[in-house]
Amino acid sequence: MTENRSFQALLQRPIEPTFMPKDNGKTSLIIPEEYLSDRYRPLAGELQTRFTGGADVEIPVRNVEIPDITFAEVIGRRAAFSLFVEKHRDIAGRLIDLFAKLPDASTLMGVATYARDRLNPYMFQYALTVALQHRPDTKDVLIPSILELFPDQFVDPSVFPKLREEGNVVQDQVKRDTVNIEPNYTASDREPEQRMAYFREDIGVNMHHWHWHLVYPAGAPPEIARKDRRGELFYYMHSQIIARYNADRFCNRLARAKPLTNLREPITEAYFPKMVRSLNNRAYPARHDNQVMRDLNRVDNDTIITVDELQRWRDRIIQAIDQGFVVDSSGTNIPLDDTRGIDILGDLVEASTLSVNKRLYGSLHNSGHDFLAYIHDPDYRYLEDFGVMGDVTTAMRDPVFYRWHGMIDGLFRRFLDTLNPYNATQLGYTGIKVNGISARVNRPNAPANMLLTYWQKTQVDLAAGLDFGPQGNVFASFTHLQHAPFTYKIKVTNSTGSLKRGTARIFLAPKVDERGTNMQFREQRQLFIELDKFGVNLKPGENTLIRKSDQSSVTVPYERSFRRIGTAETPMDQRQLAEFRFCGCGWPHHMLLPKGAPEGVQFDLYVMISNFDDDTVGQEFDETADCNDAHSFCGLRDKLYPDKRTMGFPFNRGTAAAVQTLTDFMRPYSNMASTNIKIKFTNTVIKS
Repeated sequence: MTENRSFQALLQRPIEPTFMPKDNGKTSLIIPEEYLSDRYRPLAGELQTRFTGGADVEIPVRNVEIPDITFAEVIGRRAAFSLFVEKHRDIAGRLIDLFAKLPDASTLMGVATYARDRLNPYMFQYALTVALQHRPDTKDVLIPSILELFPDQFVDPSVFPKLREEGNVVQDQVKRDTVNIEPNYTASDREPEQRMAYFREDIGVNMHHWHWHLVYPAGAPPEIARKDRRGELFYYMHSQIIARYNADRFCNRLARAKPLTNLREPITEAYFPKMVRSLNNRAYPARHDNQVMRDLNRVDNDTIITVDELQRWRDRIIQAIDQGFVVDSSGTNIPLDDTRGIDILGDLVEASTLSVNKRLYGSLHNSGHDFLAYIHDPDYRYLEDFGVMGDVTTAMRDPVFYRWHGMIDGLFRRFLDTLNPYNATQLGYTGIKVNGISARVNRPNAPANMLLTYWQKTQVDLAAGLDFGPQGNVFASFTHLQHAPFTYKIKVTNSTGSLKRGTARIFLAPKVDERGTNMQFREQRQLFIELDKFGVNLKPGENTLIRKSDQSSVTVPYERSFRRIGTAETPMDQRQLAEFRFCGCGWPHHMLLPKGAPEGVQFDLYVMISNFDDDTVGQEFDETADCNDAHSFCGLRDKLYPDKRTMGFPFNRGTAAAVQTLTDFMRPYSNMASTNIKIKFTNTVIKS
């Protein structure tokens, strides 16, 4: 527990010096005088007396031998840091490697304490968090939410002066007022794309994107980056985001986001983020309408790439897909087969350290983010930092994110369409018949297949990230989409005469586009949203499966996304502590369903019971324990991905030309069923 508290204190209030009290003033780190920065070392005696007295917990930090960290000081302490910039990514990777290879947790604490006040806070936090999560002796350390540490990445900056005023003037924490964050503060309703602001600017959505890239770091050393089916997860997680975004666009009478396939055409959508970096008080630059990508000559961070290079990388990836193989760095042809092809392609397109040939195929995904992040100042003429597309915590706020990832998703779809359609053996389950599926809101007399969404106002404590601000809790409230909890009921007949094991797969897809026009299956197939996946035991005869929406294998509970981490919040019981671990990876549960509309929007709710013998990877896991409940997007920690099928099965491959509708697709298979549901939105706000 002492180590847990030590690292938690080290992570809080990331811009303040390490010697200042943390954990609402309850914890102080007693650090060796040699660890103080040049500015504060002459004041060592005064600082220790001033800042360590009165803390409930004082934790001495060991004086250890400090390795050379000057390589990481290349990135200025107050500079903008981006995981999409190759130079930054490589330096962060070296720092992760250094932290990960230190002999024990105590030495790591000493080295990290020394490094904290000398390195860029964003880079330091990222590297230390990745190392903590992947070291066997620290992987149970409770990592604070990124919202707590860097609220400026998520929140309208106009609230920070109000929070500081409230916290400093009102000493009694109980009497402090909550500061409200207004929704839709980035544009007016004259901008059609603002209808999607609730999605793009949702705090939980952006935290999910950051958290996924923390669990699956692209620039980490191969031994840390290499996880089971990591490349495939990169494809699937982002592909599902695009499907979810487009489903919500239909609900808001907007067409699908147009993939950014022409890299030289003007980008019609603009984005003005209204956000300020707390590190240097510089605003995130706006991206004006009709700007075009131009060659990058960012001498400030050695990002020198031409649009032609970006185009060549994409063309080479398309050629590899069409040929059916990639060429690795030794010149060997690696087949893109139906087992590992999508995984190889995912690492190559993202350009993680696991790419089979970065020199040939380049850094398409990451560099595309750079081009869009620096579109306002590609040659550093105006000394501007990157826009929101340059940071994993802010990229999803910009409409162009979905256009760029629409193009990236198109590459994966192109590959998947080269594979043979699934056959009857793969899709069927002899002796298993799904008689029907329904969904009902958990309220008395609620009608079947009518799901409800609305606005919810929720509070979050931002004290841990309010550097040089008041001690104690300071709350802000924000408004987000929410849905009424509901329950699935699936009726299944097992006519085999023996107990059977299966996997229930639940998907949702819009029936019509933004004009109310019915979609062909070839279009709808790419818009199926995974809602849940779970194992089932089917006794002979009739079975009724009941599954609650909050058990989803895709989402994390709302309270875990926004939980506080600190001495007072840390459970002492070991079982509770295990469940309270680093568990933030997963789609936010409040965004499980598309928004719908006041008149209701029609969707197809689909279920399939697949044969467990073809699903199993030979490991059992408890989806209710530790952090296993969002495994569809995040996998399992230190284990195989818990499903042998390709992610997105059964909708991730093409079908015969005769299949024109979902009914056509299901007709040969008794182990599938669907029903029509309506999602109705009520424009009202409730308090959590």
